[in-house]
Amino acid sequence: MEKELIKTILEATSGFLNTEQSKQLNKLLLRELEKYDITLKEADDTKRIRQNNELLQAFISAKKIEGCSDKTLHYYQSSIDHLFTAIQKVINEITTNDIRCYLAEYQERRKLSKVTIDNLRRIFSSFFSWLEDEDYIAKSPVRRIHKVRTDSLVKEVFSDENLETLRDNCMEIRDLAMIDLLASTGMRVGELVKMNRDDIDFQERQCVVFGKGNKEREVYFNARTKIHLKRYLESRSDNNPALFVSLSKPYTRLTISGVEVRLRNLGKKLNIAKVHPHKFRRTLATMAIDKGMPIEQVQKLLGHVKIDTTLHYAMVNQTNVRMAHRKYLG
Repeated sequence: MEKELIKTILEATSGFLNTEQSKQLNKLLLRELEKYDITLKEADDTKRIRQNNELLQAFISAKKIEGCSDKTLHYYQSSIDHLFTAIQKVINEITTNDIRCYLAEYQERRKLSKVTIDNLRRIFSSFFSWLEDEDYIAKSPVRRIHKVRTDSLVKEVFSDENLETLRDNCMEIRDLAMIDLLASTGMRVGELVKMNRDDIDFQERQCVVFGKGNKEREVYFNARTKIHLKRYLESRSDNNPALFVSLSKPYTRLTISGVEVRLRNLGKKLNIAKVHPHKFRRTLATMAIDKGMPIEQVQKLLGHVKIDTTLHYAMVNQTNVRMAHRKYLG
């Protein structure tokens, strides 16, 4: 660093110093600068980006230790990175109004739903609350940004006819077994693709899945699912331990997107709206509550930490509400 500094000074003075004077100045600078440690001053923007990123990485590490999935960590990282890029302030200077304006502008520009904006608000709240708890900032600027009010929409579930139509039109035994397992257990698609053959207990008609945060739980399937799963596994000639694999060589483990595309294409072919893995889960929750299963047991079955989440998934049949009103209040 000293040599670079001396070179810069000599080049700047070359216009009014002769050769001998430049040599003397060079010797003087070499002698005097040896007494000091010289470092290049970091540009303000570079310093801000570095400091913000260091705190963000510390937060991501903390969430990873808490058991957040790689997908969740990536969502946190990208969402907060976009915030930093838009606001361009050091973290302890970011205000409540900065974040409010960012959310409003982001929603308008990308035409995002209220649910998505509230998800971003929750991510920012988690990040800045963590910074406050760790004494990096005095107070979270997200504290005064309240939950976004979202429209309460009744999400669709499969009818009995829908499910039977899907089953009857499966051209592959794998797809039939997959639909039956999703419909009878209510497991997440991420749990489905992680399963191995050894996770299935045909005797007890149950299987072990690893849910969010790598939490293990048991789910249960019906007799029809048992028959179709057995038939599918017996039809396979590969050695892959995965429960569901691709239809052609090299028979790799089925991915989430693979399941989603397969179901979506089947739904389009049959003119059934919104056929996706999560709809099977919501259908199971609705059917269970509709038939009188206690909400706590439905919560356990779905692997929800909070019962509010279970209530959000389950849509009680309006016909039963009418019948209950007549029974108890009519």
